[in-house]
Amino acid sequence: MLKRYLPAIVLLAALIAFPFALSAITGEPLDKGTPRFWQGLMIQVYILAVFALSYDLLMGYTGLLSFGHALFFGTGAYALGILMKYAHWSLFAALGGVILIVAVESFLIGLLSLRVRGVYFAMVTLAFAATGFILVEATDFREWTGAEDGLHGIPLPDWISPTLHRLEFYYLALAFAVVVYLVARRFVDSPSGRVWQAIRENEPRAVAIGYNTLWFKVQVMVVSGVLAGLAGALGAMFELSVTPQVMDVGVTINALLMTIVGGVGTLIGPMLGAAVLQLLGYVLNTTLGPIWQLAFGIIYILLVLFLPYGIVGTWRRRGTNWRAVWRERVARWTAAGRNVRA
Repeated sequence: MLKRYLPAIVLLAALIAFPFALSAITGEPLDKGTPRFWQGLMIQVYILAVFALSYDLLMGYTGLLSFGHALFFGTGAYALGILMKYAHWSLFAALGGVILIVAVESFLIGLLSLRVRGVYFAMVTLAFAATGFILVEATDFREWTGAEDGLHGIPLPDWISPTLHRLEFYYLALAFAVVVYLVARRFVDSPSGRVWQAIRENEPRAVAIGYNTLWFKVQVMVVSGVLAGLAGALGAMFELSVTPQVMDVGVTINALLMTIVGGVGTLIGPMLGAAVLQLLGYVLNTTLGPIWQLAFGIIYILLVLFLPYGIVGTWRRRGTNWRAVWRERVARWTAAGRNVRA
């Protein structure tokens, strides 16, 4: 158990100590300068990591390629902002409202879209996301959504404000990512999770065994949508605002890229992919300027070519091969030693 979870424990300890280590290296206070900036950047990484993980539940574990996952992310952000700013709900009540709203939304969209498969499902989800983008940008709802300007000035309690307490918000985002990963892992290892993977591998066989695959696909759509909605809500809390761009198809494409780079169907892979894309994008943007996206595209192509199963997926496959080769060699050496003694 210790050997299995030691890397995760070390990584978590490093992330917990990261703000203090950075402050000690730079000599700046925790709430100012470089430490504060990097805390904000890592908060964005944790939020995107949860969003990418939620997408992996659909694509990696059930084989559902969605182009509308940004709809759930944006719904969570707008729902939190509207409930807190205009309905004057408390933070925890608003989060409960986000869970309920996104769960109902993903359930209905699942029932309507999961009756088709493949590229048709992808196009239907894209249509729903485009509809959501049009609605939040429409001037008819400017009073609630701010239209193209977005919703700004989301009121948060002082004790959790990212402006006043950046370090506390950093640990909140980190704890959120860890808890979501554990919840997702529990779902994946559950009997329902096994059926999700059976649908990915061979849905006709799962139907022949007696499973109602539509129900299980709706189930994973709801779980994935709620996690994405909570990530969007946390993003709105961090930015204290939300704009229609959170529902743009580019947001879903980013989740797809994070999942592919990290490793499809690995859970931890998409979270690592979020860190790679976010941090790599920052480094390239600051060093190369306007051409950073070209360099990023070249790096992405190289990653796909040399790590076809993603970072985590390729490591696991090669690690399995290495262990198999090592066991075979040990067995040969042992057999050879016995023959010599004989």
